[in-house]
Amino acid sequence: MKIARHSPSLAVSAEAFPGPLGPYRWLYLDLNSYFASVEQQENPHLRGKPVIVSPAPTEFTVAIAASYEAKRLGVKTGTPIREARRLIPGIHVVLARHDCYVRYHHRIARALDKHLPIEAACSIDEFACRLTGTQTHEAKARRIAAAIKVQIAKDVGPYVRASIGMGPNKFLAKVATNMQKPDGLILLRKEELPERLYDLGFGAIPGIGRAMTRRLEATGITDMQGLLALAPKRARHIWGGVQGERLLAALYGAEVEEPKTVRRSVSHSHVLAKAMRAAPHARAISRRLTAKAASRLRRLDYRARCVGLYVRFAAGGRWRGDAGVQATQDSFLLLKTHDALWAQMSAECPAECARGLRQVSVWLTGLHPVDALASDLFEGGGDPAYSRSQEREHLCRTLDGLNRRYGRNAISIGAHKVDVGEFTGVKIAFTRIPDAPEFDE
Repeated sequence: MKIARHSPSLAVSAEAFPGPLGPYRWLYLDLNSYFASVEQQENPHLRGKPVIVSPAPTEFTVAIAASYEAKRLGVKTGTPIREARRLIPGIHVVLARHDCYVRYHHRIARALDKHLPIEAACSIDEFACRLTGTQTHEAKARRIAAAIKVQIAKDVGPYVRASIGMGPNKFLAKVATNMQKPDGLILLRKEELPERLYDLGFGAIPGIGRAMTRRLEATGITDMQGLLALAPKRARHIWGGVQGERLLAALYGAEVEEPKTVRRSVSHSHVLAKAMRAAPHARAISRRLTAKAASRLRRLDYRARCVGLYVRFAAGGRWRGDAGVQATQDSFLLLKTHDALWAQMSAECPAECARGLRQVSVWLTGLHPVDALASDLFEGGGDPAYSRSQEREHLCRTLDGLNRRYGRNAISIGAHKVDVGEFTGVKIAFTRIPDAPEFDE
């Protein structure tokens, strides 16, 4: 589904309304305990019970979502599965179903779009909408928020709940969603700033994680009042760049333009189940991740100039390496490069490999759109190596089409001594929503 964008055809411009605009320019919707809530909506026997979602079929991982029933008993996102079972005997541990969460994401988007054009799907569980005209006034804004919640309950289900925040900019509207959960509705006016934010912890502010919290505390800033008293230059110094000054301006209600993002890599990572930690199994999964990344590269219409490999060993320690390649989206060449990196890692760390691996990650960088490289590739048209590369890329696109038609892993490159399909399904990073074709890659 294509996310609707704000445009004149979808919302009347502010100039069409007489009188001044109200204080609320953005509505932000944050779905509460999203993965766990979807599981409760899908499975009636989980409703009202402590539930956590596990990313892999192993006890040696952490929860990627927890229901509010689990949170009230001390289990939250990031709690190790074994620790969750100790804290709450009988807790329901559900294996993540990322394709289901993406389908629900699009259903929620359709429900939201019935009331406001969606300016941005900020993550799998967050949406931002711009308010215009009478929508910027409190009474109308509250009616819209209430209507959105009713629509989601009707079209998606009553167990999928959301907190809604509104504010003078998108950043503060998002902050407002963190001020009341679950099922919250908080409105922030510019005139209330900065005092309205004083009671918040740093964790409620996007962009302030644990590392930045430690950095602030090291400079003597231990609460929001101290942060909001900073001079802009001081904020820039603490952050080590303009982002500190931008964050401070946003907290005071300024509409700060977001920097444009440029795709720099395509990557996949996997924490290995205990049964898959032996080096041959881990290598098979790492090759499968490389093939997935190559398929995504073709679908996005990019070529890569670098292949990277990272492993974390079960006994501790890690290895990281990369290798340059000609600009390509050819799975055969990318897998060959991966295999060379794996051989290098095995030769440098034989003892660690013998004890098994805990995590494997692959990435493709040095990305360039196919069109941007067209002239360079054309110049190599008489080179036999270039011709073979083009033939292999065409073959890879054909294989992609067959896998989309007949299902993931219908055709793969190279023999696998172990079935890795179960262990390499699409995973969701909260800041990136997988496209439907990824579930066939």
